[in-house]
Amino acid sequence: MKYLVIYEKSSNGWGAYVPDLPGLGIAAKTLDEAKDLIREAIEFHLEGMREHGDSIPVPSAVTEYVSV
Repeated sequence: MKYLVIYEKSSNGWGAYVPDLPGLGIAAKTLDEAKDLIREAIEFHLEGMREHGDSIPVPSAVTEYVSV
């Protein structure tokens, strides 16, 4: 499955979250670290959902840039 990941720069580093997986988010010093951590977090989160018999959310979030 392919989930949308939002990366946000802060004054201390980077954060990332997945809109289709509420409660899943990470913080990191660099963007590269954030990318690695969010991939691991998604895999771990989905594994836990499967083990608990929870249904896996179908990716549904979309993104668009709007020029103003």
